[in-house]
This record gives sequence, C-alpha cells and structure tokens, in this order.
Amino acid sequence: MKKQLIMGASVAALAALTLTGCSTARSASSSSSSSVSVPKGSTIGVALPAKTSQNWVLAKAAFEASLAKAGFKADVQYAAATNTVPDQQNQISGMVTKGDKAIIIAAQDGSQLGTQVKQAKAAGIPVIAWDRNITGTADVDYYVAFNNYKVGQLQGQALLDGLKAKKASGPYNVELFAGASTDANAPVFFNGAMSVLQPKIDDGTLKVLSGQTTFKQVNTDGWLAQNAQTRMSNILQANYGTATLDGVLSPNDTLGRAIIQANQTAGKTVPVVTGQDSETASIPLIMNGTQYSTIYKDTSVEAQAAVDLVSTLSKGDKPKTVLDKKNNYNGVKTVPAVELTPVLVTKENAVSAYANNPTLEALAKAGQ
Repeated sequence: MKKQLIMGASVAALAALTLTGCSTARSASSSSSSSVSVPKGSTIGVALPAKTSQNWVLAKAAFEASLAKAGFKADVQYAAATNTVPDQQNQISGMVTKGDKAIIIAAQDGSQLGTQVKQAKAAGIPVIAWDRNITGTADVDYYVAFNNYKVGQLQGQALLDGLKAKKASGPYNVELFAGASTDANAPVFFNGAMSVLQPKIDDGTLKVLSGQTTFKQVNTDGWLAQNAQTRMSNILQANYGTATLDGVLSPNDTLGRAIIQANQTAGKTVPVVTGQDSETASIPLIMNGTQYSTIYKDTSVEAQAAVDLVSTLSKGDKPKTVLDKKNNYNGVKTVPAVELTPVLVTKENAVSAYANNPTLEALAKAGQ
C-alpha cells in the first residue's frame, strides 16, 4: 500500500473488519444458530501472557470494561513472569474446571496449548485466540486480531520510506529483527515485512552486512528488550566499525527503543527504526525524529471485537468472520477470524491517528 493512502486512513477504520485483498481471504460468516451456550451474566475467561509490553498491561482493564458493559463477568488472568507457559496452561485448565462459558486466550506460546483447548472443546466452551493465534490444533474456534501480515508490510514500507527521506538513494545498510519464535504472530509480521524488503535486498538497494536475514537468525527470545539490545550491540561491533547502519526493521516499540539504545551506547548515529504498538515511551521519540514509525493497534478496540464476538455467540448466532490463510492458518486449519485494520504512524500523521486516544494525542501534540 502506498504511504499516502496509509497516512490518510481514518482511525475509525480500526473498528472495521478487514476483508483483505489477499486471494486467500474469504467470508466465513453465517447467520445460522449455534449450539454454543454463552448466556448473559456468565463468566468469560481471559488468559493473558506475561506483562512484557504496554499493550498487555492495558488489556486487562480493556477486557473488564467491555465485558461488564456487555453483561458478562470477567475472569482475567496474567501468566507469571517466570514459569510462564505452565502457569498459563494451569490458568486455562482452571477456567475450564470452573465452568467459564467462553475463554479468550492471548497465548504466551500458542504451540503449547493444545491440551488445554481440547479440554475446553470437550466441555463445550468456545475458544477465541486473541491477538496471537493458537497453533497445531483444530480445537480453536475463532481468532480476533489486527491483520498481522499487513502490519509487517506497513513496517517494511515505513523502513524504505524512512531511508529515502534520510538519504535520497541507496544502497542502504540495514539490519533485521523479529519477535519471539514462540509467538505465532512474529513470523507473520516478519514475512509481511520481507514481502516488501526482500526484492530490495535482491536488487542491492538494501544490504544486510551481518548476513542475518532469516526468521531463525533474527528472532528475539521472549520479546525481551535486553536480548535485542545485546544482539544489536554485537552486530555493530562485528560489522559496523567504519560502515554506517542506515536502518533497522524492529517488530515493536519495546525492541525499537532497545535498538536505539544500543546504537547510542556505541556512539553511532541512530538509524531509521520502525516499531509497533504505539507505546507511550515511543511517541516522544517519534515526534523528535529518534524513532521513525510505529503501528497503532488500539487494544481497547481489539478487546471490544472479542467481546462482540462473545455477545454474538450468546445470541445463538455465528460471528461474521473471514478465512485468511496467509494470516490465520495455524498449521492444522485456517481459523475463522475477525481481522482489524492497523494504522502506520509517523511524525506527520501522529496527531490525527491518535485523535481517539487522549493520552497518545497529547503526547503527539506536545512533540509538534
């Protein structure tokens, strides 16, 4: 998508379901009644991962508010910072045992929840993967998320746009970072970005001096900032003694700030750095030109979309969803999905992009 079209996107589009232009996307909607029983007033389980980024911290309040407004009780739990996957597994099993009528799961590791979602399926409890898909199982019923492949495409294009704005023509030296290998979204983000960047690597416009270009080489264990900072520091030391690093593909804001810190500590000029999640700590950096871009994925909108899906089930209807293999294939099936539209944010459109978020809008205005 061309940048000018992205910049003009209305924030209202966040709430719209995206029937993407991918040939793999098709409607999976149905108005037929469902046998699933999710009565109003019942308890809905929400299993969240460890609090490794700001969007997870915001998610609890967003779910509690949306569920209460829709007439449900909320059972929202975070996975512990240590022993994280077993903790989330136990929490989900506990939700099944307690009789929660639907379970919304933002997986710490979507490949390790097969037993738990099978338990839910056997108990007649619908499972909704939220923000991250649950992989390797046919027992996940729905998936609610922003279009993650499009997120990656926006990040890749933003990197190219930022490089061109900084230096009219290449070649440009860039490095690539991805999220955790345990997160089903991370390779989708990366693949989306590489659909934009790989042709430029192939034609020599972009040069990756470290030689690290595969997801296996560039993923960041645990999405942890210290891991990204260490890797960036090592890459600089090994490959950029006299060479200039022009840009870095960062999959989110937390890692982006760590990458920036590594460059500053090494005494290097900060490269063009992408991001995601519109974290409050990154908005001032975007406005002063330190970080080039982020992606706005309103957590409250995403939570509301999941709650709306539960409300539809409570009426005995099947939600309107899409089947989008590029985004939502979990290794066993393409999970029927509610897809939301991400918005690219740079200094130029930050104020308008955050018009529905007083905190982020104020930060953007303060940096003008």
